[in-house]
Amino acid sequence: MTVAVTAFGTLLATLSACGTDASGPARAGGATGFRGQAGPSPTVSSAASTAVSAAPTIGATRIPGVGDRLGRQIPPDSSQVVAVYGEGEDSPDSTVVLYTREGPEWRPVADWPAHNGRNGWTTDHHMGDERSPVGVFGLSDAGGVLDDPGTLLSYDQDAVAYAPPADWGEAHQHDFDYVIAIDYNRLPGTPPHDGTRPEGDDKGGGIWLHLDHGDGTSACVSVSKDAMEFLLRTLDPAQHPVMVMGDRAALRA
Repeated sequence: MTVAVTAFGTLLATLSACGTDASGPARAGGATGFRGQAGPSPTVSSAASTAVSAAPTIGATRIPGVGDRLGRQIPPDSSQVVAVYGEGEDSPDSTVVLYTREGPEWRPVADWPAHNGRNGWTTDHHMGDERSPVGVFGLSDAGGVLDDPGTLLSYDQDAVAYAPPADWGEAHQHDFDYVIAIDYNRLPGTPPHDGTRPEGDDKGGGIWLHLDHGDGTSACVSVSKDAMEFLLRTLDPAQHPVMVMGDRAALRA
């Protein structure tokens, strides 16, 4: 797709954290048995902002594999958590698990294989390090090339704003069919492609949950199209969904 020079420049700035030249074999798209170190194996059932509260979730059980440091940052009013379990500090491979709180207990709803930054994880993310930031972040805004699949999140459909540059290669041309903005260094309540970076450009931004292309990203988290559609149709702003993400060791701290 050819767009005007100004629009293309804006697109590159917006997608700088997600852009990648790597490619690889596609991963399985359906939900799988969770391979976490603690907690039951989930199956699909019927069943914020950048700065999150530091108050502990009083009276609730722990999310498997998430220790006090990040557990205390989950807002007390949040009842949906998307946990990203990175396989290692320097690994691009991870597992995404959706949890919902039922009374005092966090219960797994579904899980999927995923990818994160191709160089792994960091607690001090900077533009270009190709690592995903460790932390707890709101999930407030979504968008993509395709029409709204039926989400309760604010959804911005724009075939131009979310179209990857053609020179990224065929493997990446559907990366942004659906995206959910991860509220890292962005203004919640704006479209995912909004380029505002409250902490400055050096801290990176434009970090999204988006479609998987079979390999690591520049900082985003990627899952199958089926997973994205399920998450978009399940996440509910009234339940204050957040993402808890990091390598397993960082999550357990």
